[in-house]
Amino acid sequence: MYQLNILRMRLFLYTFLAFAGAVILLPASSFAQFNLGIATSNWSGTNAMTINPALIADSREKFTIDILGVNAGVDNNLGTLSSLTGINNAIKNGNVNNMFTYNNNSTFSLVAPYAKINLPGFMWSINKNNSIALTNSVNAMNQFNNFDQSLFRTVGDPNYVINGNGVTTLTSKNFNYTANLWTQTGITWAGVLLDKDEHEIRVGVTVRYLRGIGYIGLKGNNLDVVYKSGNDSVHVTNSDLEFASNILTTQNAILNGTNSSNLLSQIFTNANGMGMGGDVGVTYDYMPEFARERYSMDGHEGMVDYSRNRYLIRFSAAIMDIGSINYPSANNSNATITGNGYITGKGLSDSVKNYNDFRNYAIQHGFAADTAHLATRVYMPTTLRLSMDYHMYRNFYINAMYIDNLADRMNFGNSYYNQLTITPRFDRRMLSVGVPITYSWLTSSFKAGVGVRYSGFFIGSDDLLAVVAKNQSGLNVYMGGYVPFFKHKKHDRDGDGISDDEDECPDEYGTWENKGCPEPDMEHGGSADTSENCPDMPQLSRSKAGHSGSNLKAGTVSEKDILVGEKKDGGEMIDERRK
Repeated sequence: MYQLNILRMRLFLYTFLAFAGAVILLPASSFAQFNLGIATSNWSGTNAMTINPALIADSREKFTIDILGVNAGVDNNLGTLSSLTGINNAIKNGNVNNMFTYNNNSTFSLVAPYAKINLPGFMWSINKNNSIALTNSVNAMNQFNNFDQSLFRTVGDPNYVINGNGVTTLTSKNFNYTANLWTQTGITWAGVLLDKDEHEIRVGVTVRYLRGIGYIGLKGNNLDVVYKSGNDSVHVTNSDLEFASNILTTQNAILNGTNSSNLLSQIFTNANGMGMGGDVGVTYDYMPEFARERYSMDGHEGMVDYSRNRYLIRFSAAIMDIGSINYPSANNSNATITGNGYITGKGLSDSVKNYNDFRNYAIQHGFAADTAHLATRVYMPTTLRLSMDYHMYRNFYINAMYIDNLADRMNFGNSYYNQLTITPRFDRRMLSVGVPITYSWLTSSFKAGVGVRYSGFFIGSDDLLAVVAKNQSGLNVYMGGYVPFFKHKKHDRDGDGISDDEDECPDEYGTWENKGCPEPDMEHGGSADTSENCPDMPQLSRSKAGHSGSNLKAGTVSEKDILVGEKKDGGEMIDERRK
């Protein structure tokens, strides 16, 4: 009888929360998608816009073509990951029983899953002051925030028993569950706002078109449930729940339940939300050796080599992922449940044959159950991202970044959790290696990863410890590729300040006026004609006493045979040989 009552209680909870949308448990999980191992690189293409859109104004690439990128992983404070096999089973069949070693937290937050696929795009550095980019991606995020652990496990795990005294109490306050799938297309402009001596300020703006494919949301101010075994009744007090979705109607949740395959089929056949969003950012570079970095080329003074990093220290501030998606009322289902009441397992099984029966039964037993078709807004995971990048020595840098959540977690939508990351890196044009070390406010623990980029191909993780160590709260992996066209300083192989492209004598030191060729020396005396008073006379014949024998060359007149001109009274020149 005890087991039967436990099953009845779970049946009620499943039905009650299905009505409110909370049993859409998709326990494959992922988070930490910032690609910090390679996004901090100065040769990272559009990956740099993960930190700040203004960064492409100082990109080391002239042009990039994005091919594809994928990011996936796990982050939570429900428990530590049991094994990679358990994660794999959760992804394949939705079984969370072996995925976690649960902790003792009464409430938890879980991102399950986050997935991002970056589609083809490009970045173009138009000139020294302006850059633009086009980016496309598909995003999915399934998130529980401040959810009661016992309620989660009671609904999701058929073998879970809270205690053996026959009384089960479940309480959850100010919780939010949102699953959201959307695509986004962004156009970015970044440019130089100030360039004065050792100071440079850049700004960047991204505007995105957000296309909502589907969402499910539940938010609750309060839910108290008390069940007594043998009593066949559940007492719910202070219920205040709101459910909304465009892919799962309230009626389907009651009659059919949900599973991953049905959900995915509905997601890809129902796309009816849209909105606008974007990013805005600013960077400041301090370049104390700016004068030494400048050079002359092709008749221009004070030119800058944009193919190399010039800053000693860089500060960055950005607000990222602003915006929301509006799902209109036409294809939207909404429900609100409030009130107190008793519901028995027998009454539920005898009275509820369809959706209207359940609604009527809930109202008769003390609950208010209002349903409607209302427009719903689902918010993006807005954050503030602050960072500092320091050029330590040659190709070695260190980056510090703080990410702070700005989203209201009681709205339908998703959010990120605060974190502080230190990323030392080796950074060159063809190769960069970064090692992000992060302290997470979500798990109150450290995580570490590594990112490697060779030319335009990259692979890495912001959270890799679960592969080599036990009792980790997260796991993340990313990879992708793009085609870079790097910036180059103009080649000048003879070092005369005229680029090889403009130099008509690229292997001889010349002047800009002569198109890179040496100035003519008609008498072959060794001096350019423009620097001589008598360009048509042999050099040694023009010096009475001022030329040193060190300037003599083989085959010229000897020093004893130097002609010296003297004037007659009539003004004519008389040549005498000095014997």
